[in-house]
Amino acid sequence: MKIKRFFASDIRQALRQVREALGSDAVILSNKKVDGGVELVAAIDYDAAAFIPSPEIHTKPTLEPVKSTRQERKSAPAAASTPPVASVAALKEQVIPKVEWSQDPVLVEMRQEMRALRRMMENELSGLSWREMGHHKPETRDLFRKLMGLSISPDICGELVESVTEVETADQAWRKALYYLANQIQTVGDDLLEQGGVFALIGPTGVGKTTTVAKLAARFALRYGTRQVALISTDNYRIGAQEQLNTYARILDVPVRSAGTREELAVALNGLTGKRLILIDTAGMSQRDVRLSEQLALLDVAGQGVRSFLTLSAATDYSSMEQAISAFGAAKPEACILTKVDEAGSLGGALSALIHKALPLAFFADGQKVPEDLHLARSHTLVSKAVACSNGGAEYSDEYLALALGGARANAHG
Repeated sequence: MKIKRFFASDIRQALRQVREALGSDAVILSNKKVDGGVELVAAIDYDAAAFIPSPEIHTKPTLEPVKSTRQERKSAPAAASTPPVASVAALKEQVIPKVEWSQDPVLVEMRQEMRALRRMMENELSGLSWREMGHHKPETRDLFRKLMGLSISPDICGELVESVTEVETADQAWRKALYYLANQIQTVGDDLLEQGGVFALIGPTGVGKTTTVAKLAARFALRYGTRQVALISTDNYRIGAQEQLNTYARILDVPVRSAGTREELAVALNGLTGKRLILIDTAGMSQRDVRLSEQLALLDVAGQGVRSFLTLSAATDYSSMEQAISAFGAAKPEACILTKVDEAGSLGGALSALIHKALPLAFFADGQKVPEDLHLARSHTLVSKAVACSNGGAEYSDEYLALALGGARANAHG
């Protein structure tokens, strides 16, 4: 290992000296301000383990002083002083951190300045690109503005705009873009529920899982009779949750069980053998709740084949919905049920999250009526509802749209 001191009037000149003398693999050991500038101590082939003595050594060796070059003696006479003798015990107690270039505070500040400069340049380029689009392709810019008005994520809007080519009118471009948007939304049809089985509804708090369970049960009972349906509640956290499900069960005239552990759930499922459809109402939990994994593990009942639907509220913002899909992904949901569509200010965020996460949609709910307000998911229907929600909404400024377009193109290219 080679250690060397460097003196310069400022940090940039000192770093340049380090690179020229030791190369780009050098490690900064220390830096401090001195009279007339700064002092850096750098090393090449630095190995912190070399300073930790072997446990087999029982003697007390001393550290040899670092020899200074003639040039260093002229510029810094104090650099040639011999460091104090250190014992093995003292070295064992000393924690020698691994110092890297990235830990240097001056370099950290330089990186922050470079990031700020990059953002400023990206903003300028985005504005230039937006203005250029307005001059050469005003119809394309208007289409991007209308798609952003649906609250669709900018990257999806950019893809849709790029896909719409060779159209005669703005109205045709708009309809074609909506058609492509609908094609990106995956749906599963009614097959999952029609086949029957054991389904658990999972999801965050307050998304309407219990009401959705009642809607699904009523929908199935109307076709195949109440004797083919049963309900189970595992919600022991929310006050009155099981009572609400019991009320729905009495109205529908279907059996209901409760289970707080995996063993109790297995017993309940075994007792309901012969039912064509069993719906499990689970406790709603935040995607950040530490008990979430415990709740999801409860559904892992060996041999019972419990499948899950992820229930999400359409009124949830895009970021929170993506986090929820990722958090509940441990349960491997087969599809999603989108609730509170009637309460959502826009559907673009929900549709964008489903597209990004490639999560199929099975049903959507737009009211409290059981079972009238539960509908089979149709992508074109949801896109039409998204357009209806956006009517009369606030428009984005040109500055925001320019940044969104720039970000969408940056994502598209890498």
